[in-house]
Amino acid sequence: MRRLLLDTHALLWWLVDDPALGRQARAAIADSANQIHVSAATIWELSIKRSKGLLQAPADLEALVLDEGFISLPISLFHAQQAGALPELHRDPFDRMLVAQAQAEGLELVTADAMIPQYGVRCLPARV
Repeated sequence: MRRLLLDTHALLWWLVDDPALGRQARAAIADSANQIHVSAATIWELSIKRSKGLLQAPADLEALVLDEGFISLPISLFHAQQAGALPELHRDPFDRMLVAQAQAEGLELVTADAMIPQYGVRCLPARV
């Protein structure tokens, strides 16, 4: 069993069946033996982009994520502390939160972001 955390783009690619999501990542997400986590930070980021008109997304992202059978990952005080303590390799606060959560919870991050592996977090490439 793998415990995966979806980066924002990986979640979007999955939800709209975008071919940008690679075969290996798609198979891992589809495998019912795996636990798929979605961070509150991801929904927060998508909601901000949706409200600014930067992307089309359903209004009730929480319901959509839960309907997929994914596990909601709240942001804890520990996650926030860890994200703030990360080195400045990545400037995006949402990505820094995902890194901190993946490290704290022992999750493998599904991402196409080339900066994230520099934190030493386990990653599954989203575009292979």
